[in-house]
Amino acid sequence: MSRTEVDFPYRVDSQGRTAGTGYDEHVRDMIKQLLFTSPGERVMRPDFGCGLLDLVFEPNSLELASTLQLSVQAALQRWLGDVIEVASLEIVSEDSVLRVELAYVVLATGAQRTEVFVEGSAR
Repeated sequence: MSRTEVDFPYRVDSQGRTAGTGYDEHVRDMIKQLLFTSPGERVMRPDFGCGLLDLVFEPNSLELASTLQLSVQAALQRWLGDVIEVASLEIVSEDSVLRVELAYVVLATGAQRTEVFVEGSAR
């Protein structure tokens, strides 16, 4: 599939047009938006998101990471289940950093991807 999607975050490219990206990168952008959007943040979709940003300043623990793993898995299935198939998901809590390691298959292209999404005070 060689279609071009709108890049996220929105920007203008060097030719003055809306910047585009490939479909697989667009899917990664959608996952990132889901992970780092807090429920209630989107007016027309108040239940969209995982709420990871709400937990950046919470004390990290194994219990928190386990709870988050379940909620992130559910959100990925609910909002992107028709776009990706999750192969593995691991949420690692270290100091003040929350790291989401996700392996998935893009259903439309069959591309297998592994991504790491990091949020916290240290990057």
